Amino acid sequence: MTRRHQLEDSLKALALSGMLETLEARLAQVHAGEFGHLEFLQALCEDEITRRGTAALDRRLRAAHFEATTTIEEYDFSYNEKTPTALIRDLATLRFIEHGESVVLHGPVGVGKSHIAQALGHQACRAGYSVTFTKTSRLLADLAGGHADRSWENRLKRWARPALLILDDFAMRDFTVTQADDLYELISERAAKSLIITANRSAQDWYSLFPNPVVAESILDRVVNRAHHVAMEGKSYRPTRRPGTKTRRPS
Repeated sequence: MTRRHQLEDSLKALALSGMLETLEARLAQVHAGEFGHLEFLQALCEDEITRRGTAALDRRLRAAHFEATTTIEEYDFSYNEKTPTALIRDLATLRFIEHGESVVLHGPVGVGKSHIAQALGHQACRAGYSVTFTKTSRLLADLAGGHADRSWENRLKRWARPALLILDDFAMRDFTVTQADDLYELISERAAKSLIITANRSAQDWYSLFPNPVVAESILDRVVNRAHHVAMEGKSYRPTRRPGTKTRRPS
């Protein structure tokens, strides 16, 4: 066995596939006189770091369960003049996650709330944060199932785990007593962790959706008072997605 084959076997044994994938190219650079021994080793290490970083990002993106792969870079800020561009770009720095704050995106259907929410989530994944995206109705249905099969505490901990939880289509309809209690427990369990909430109505209109005003005040005080409120107004993107119409992102 040649030393080349021994090196390849060693890299496989150490699970250094990033080095293995670029070994041929890096050796060619050595033979061309571009790299000395230290530069060669450094380049291989950087290749491995890049591979692991890419693999970790892929895992975080899969775990987030986004409905679509959207980014801040893809958002068409020119479509709506009323879009609060400066505020959204500031949120994309993710300081709100560092400070344990939340974001409430509210406005009519089709103005890009879900796109911005998922784009901020994508940004968080790139920064190394764990993220979960879900429709609010699905989260409540999942917790309801936990009451039925006695797995509620485990399900609650799963929803509480990510650094950023995105609740899409919040406040669509009145909450039941059980749903309100589940939301209260979730918000309490996620103390000091961030939420992004999208809703068709502003936070001041959420209180009437809860059957118990005390629970409503407890939930919303923890969320609303520690949130950045982003009013999404203007034209809907939905007409641009009809058949025969040139598609514009986002939705």
